[in-house]
Amino acid sequence: MENVHIVPHMHWDREWYFTTEESRILLVNNMEEIIETLENNEDYPSYVLDGQTAILEDYFAVKPEYKERVKKLVKAGRLIIGPWYTQTDEMVVGGESIVRNLLYGFKDCEEFGAPMKIGYLPDSFGQSAQLPQILKGFDINYAMFWRGVSERHGTDKTEFYWESDNNEKVLVQILPLGYAIGKYLPEDEDLLKERMDKYLKVLDNGATTKNILLPHGHDQMPIQKNIFYVIEKLKKLYPKRNFFLSSYENVFKEIEKQFDLPTLKGEFLDGKYMRVHRSIYSSRADIKSANTRIENKITNILEPLASIAYSSGFEYHSGLIELIWKEIMKNHAHDSIGCCCSDKVHIEIMARFINAEEKVNQLILFYMRKIADAMPSDIALDKIVAYNLLPYERGEMIETEVITRMKSFKLTDENGVDIPFEIVGKEIIDPGLIDRQIVHYGNYDPFTKFTINLKDKIPSMGYKTYLIIETMNMDETTYKDVEKIETEIYTLTVNDNGTLKIYDKRIDKVFDNVLMLEDGADDGDEYDFSPLRNDFIIKSDNVKAQYSLKQNKYFARANISYKLDVPKDLGSRKEKVIDSFIEVNITLNIPLNKQIIDVKIDINNMAKDHRVRALVPTAIQSSFSISDNQFGSIKRPVFDTAMEVWEKEDWDERPDSIYPMLSYVGLSDENYGVAVLTNSIREYEIVGENYDIIAITLFRSVGFLGKEEMIRRPGRPSGIKLETPDSQMIGLIKLEFGIMTHVQSTLKANIAKVAKEYLTPIYTYNKMPYNAMKLNPVDFEVPYRYSLFTQKDKKTVISTVKKSEKIEGIVTRFFNATEDNQNVVFAFNKDLKEIYETNLNEEIKESVIIVKGKEVELSIRKNEVKSILFKV
Repeated sequence: MENVHIVPHMHWDREWYFTTEESRILLVNNMEEIIETLENNEDYPSYVLDGQTAILEDYFAVKPEYKERVKKLVKAGRLIIGPWYTQTDEMVVGGESIVRNLLYGFKDCEEFGAPMKIGYLPDSFGQSAQLPQILKGFDINYAMFWRGVSERHGTDKTEFYWESDNNEKVLVQILPLGYAIGKYLPEDEDLLKERMDKYLKVLDNGATTKNILLPHGHDQMPIQKNIFYVIEKLKKLYPKRNFFLSSYENVFKEIEKQFDLPTLKGEFLDGKYMRVHRSIYSSRADIKSANTRIENKITNILEPLASIAYSSGFEYHSGLIELIWKEIMKNHAHDSIGCCCSDKVHIEIMARFINAEEKVNQLILFYMRKIADAMPSDIALDKIVAYNLLPYERGEMIETEVITRMKSFKLTDENGVDIPFEIVGKEIIDPGLIDRQIVHYGNYDPFTKFTINLKDKIPSMGYKTYLIIETMNMDETTYKDVEKIETEIYTLTVNDNGTLKIYDKRIDKVFDNVLMLEDGADDGDEYDFSPLRNDFIIKSDNVKAQYSLKQNKYFARANISYKLDVPKDLGSRKEKVIDSFIEVNITLNIPLNKQIIDVKIDINNMAKDHRVRALVPTAIQSSFSISDNQFGSIKRPVFDTAMEVWEKEDWDERPDSIYPMLSYVGLSDENYGVAVLTNSIREYEIVGENYDIIAITLFRSVGFLGKEEMIRRPGRPSGIKLETPDSQMIGLIKLEFGIMTHVQSTLKANIAKVAKEYLTPIYTYNKMPYNAMKLNPVDFEVPYRYSLFTQKDKKTVISTVKKSEKIEGIVTRFFNATEDNQNVVFAFNKDLKEIYETNLNEEIKESVIIVKGKEVELSIRKNEVKSILFKV
């Protein structure tokens, strides 16, 4: 007898073309029926609540009195919850975000019972190669998903093992026809048989056992009350099959009995049988850029800063940080961060990001102030504190601000050694903006904000203080205009069309026409870019740019601006009429001792239905690119060979080689390479006749949630055909990324670590004897200079440093994105009580790590992530 496991569930997009509040109203209705059915019908074994605890959070905001009823059902295994907080995307969401999604999902589940131990992502647009490792970090042995697989990965079966590069693997059950094939099962026998005949054939062909899965649910679907009647019909129609209500875990237990299942590796991004929307990474660039920026601020700045403060005696505000994470994780559901939603929903998404970023910014300022306030004040009340949130000393060019009523001043360290600096800007500040009490008592003397540059070494994972001492006079220098920028690494000039000409002194190579813009039609929707037939591409090669170059002994600056004329919409494109424009302003900031050229692009977009990309030529003809995914690196072909067969094989989606990155992408040979680092948009494609140009998508401008019959995606619309005029991105678009050249290949140059440094700038705090908001002083002092620990190896990359959610101690997470196994070595600058290795769920593994003095050393494989917990 063949077993058909019918698993009741509901797929719960919190928002999509509908809003969260519309969804919540349906949720309250549906939950009442689910709870009552489970309480009153013992024959109804269990119900899966879509693998995410945000559903419960939304429900209990309305029905807090039902917590005990839900808890009873969860503990009995009847209502199955978790393990996620929200149904996360895997392609443009960072590794720490995915880990926290599980961490807080598990934490939410603990209040009610056990989480479902399945990496359940039934609708995510593609699967990250690192997901097995992340799941195993939470002792999850199973994964279930739908999109991205095809036979070319190594099997035509729907059950297999999936292995990460560090050899962690999980058992996978593919949903070959999606999560909704059992939705609204009809009572009519003819209709029921017509549907099931079609589905059972596919399920049988993919199965490796006599057990197949029929997911019984759909988007926002209420519980089907007549399901037992339908099951009797199914038994009558298919007497050789055993139909029954079951759970996903029961299916996995049967699959586990198979001993000859194949093992697959890598990411799943094939749109053969179901769409993965391989160009969704650039829709609503404003929203996606906000996510990138906020993720980086939390993990690179806020959490390490809070850990430094915690190690010095201050409170670590876990509750506030959890609020921030949950705010952005509501946006990490596949539709939300995919930005394939209605305009109304995108307003809600951006509002959450604005709220989260304000929380992050204010908490960063709070911690920097608390530390600065606790320093001795016997030498000077005014100070600058520079915070280095990376675990190694950094010799940095620093730009910071001094707000003071002093007419002139100098900087010294705590030993009285003068620190040279240059003034590059002055601005008068109203005293009411500093402390309104000053004005309240009649003191209207203004403050001056001095912008200064300096160079110094800042301790690892710590800070250094500069005392501001009033003097009789000081030099007021500024930038000088130059015709070309000269740094330790580059000679840089600007061409008349606004592109860059960069000469790398180390490798003796010139890179010309860097940051050429490319504008083409976008006949797609929020899910996918799609070209227009017979389109023409416009490049910024013939514009007349205005530009200026400036330099002092610390930084070089360039400002470039121009207008690029383009068609106003698809109609004008088809007629080849140029009747609109985009205004482009590019600002370059280049520390004279660093290899990263910091690029900020502001684009005032006045046109519709187009895609704008920045081109970075490399002169490297490579068959693959290297970019990062969660906690590692990934090699991808510059040309997907499925492009040659996709139409013949009737793929759902054309497999253009458009890919996501998280922080960098690089092209290289063994001698040198070029990389783009990002703090905003996360989409790239390798283009050019020789596949030697990195094309970074700056933004896409489209007017529909979904469209039908696109060149890249023939057939039905994805989602629904709904107009979304806000997604035309009319107005100002602000983007930030870095470009660099380097010696050796992308992996040997460890661009993952360079990208981490780019995304972790030195933060500074200007301590004054004035504050708009008063705080009582703490009853202890902190030193002028501090370092928590130092990373002594040169290869591994810190992911974050944070206080443990479960144990009194600090968690340090790190990964190895190189080609080879490494040893990571940390030297601690405080006495350690205990140090352990933990899993990603911050649970201590069996053995205590042996510490030699204050050092700890452990091995880490290629693309592996590890965590240690230490108590100080």
